[in-house]
Amino acid sequence: MLITEIARKARVSPATVSRAINQPQIVAPDSLARIRAVMEQHNYVPAPINRRRGPKRAPSEQRRIGVWFVGAKAGNSSLNWFHDQLLQVQSADTRYRVDLRILFSNTPDELPPALASEKLDGLIIQGKEPSAECLAQLRELPHVWFMTRRSATFPGDYVEPDNEENGRLAADFLLAQGHKVAAVISTDPEYSAISRRVRAFVARAAELRLPVHTILGASNPGVSYLEITPAHSESDTLVKTLLSSHPKATGLYIPVDHFCGSFFRALRAAGKKPGKDIEAVLGNYNPVIYHNLDYQPAVIDINLPTLVRQVVDHLFWRIENRHAVGRVGISVSPTLRPRLNGAPAVS
Repeated sequence: MLITEIARKARVSPATVSRAINQPQIVAPDSLARIRAVMEQHNYVPAPINRRRGPKRAPSEQRRIGVWFVGAKAGNSSLNWFHDQLLQVQSADTRYRVDLRILFSNTPDELPPALASEKLDGLIIQGKEPSAECLAQLRELPHVWFMTRRSATFPGDYVEPDNEENGRLAADFLLAQGHKVAAVISTDPEYSAISRRVRAFVARAAELRLPVHTILGASNPGVSYLEITPAHSESDTLVKTLLSSHPKATGLYIPVDHFCGSFFRALRAAGKKPGKDIEAVLGNYNPVIYHNLDYQPAVIDINLPTLVRQVVDHLFWRIENRHAVGRVGISVSPTLRPRLNGAPAVS
């Protein structure tokens, strides 16, 4: 039985099936249970570990790696999150011995000025997708794309959240909560993570026969998405569109969280109480944003610490196997966290 067939029957991606076999501890419990049920039903036994493909372990020696934020200005303190996450990973596991360098370039058409002098073992890329010319210059330097790819045609290795599973989890959650009509609402609809989550949510809702209103804000072409700020002016428009839609939606999926504070305030200003009149599920969990909300809904956590571990692990593997042919892609399953503060559902 092929992994792709297991994935189809378990309603997950093939990458999630691979993780369930090789690293079950990072797979969401409900996804893992479905995968194992399908495997048991078809008497599927994975190959011995020494015959499996992909990373097996992280090396113990220290590596000098860079994180290149493409399309961001140097010194942007809001981009310290990768370093902070890596420090947490290192404190929990001494295998992650990394000498980290943070690099920037204003556009995807230029390499970081400091890249030549840093003498890196490998590079993690995040932000805008580098131009083909820049990627060609990185041919001899092991590198891995981190977080959602800007295009499905990105030619190199990548580690990213499973955005399709994110959208499906949200649809399943809202139906289970008893909602008869749902809406998916977001700014920045062309951002690749958002578009993929929206499509997956709408497709899964159609399978569940859950009617959905798709309410999206204005496009922002050329935005790097490294420095997104809340679109307060757009929240009023999104709320007005939501409240004028028929039939009325009581369950909301908000694929990203950077604008949800202003959105919930706009809902209250329009006379609707989040958590009472309308229930939401967020497609991302940023503790700084979440714990400053006056309404704290269910969230789908993309598991950022796991993503950081995965990208470092895979970069180490690519450094040791720099001549291995083909592109390796890894996606990390999200975890549904219903109403972290125990807030009541819609009455």
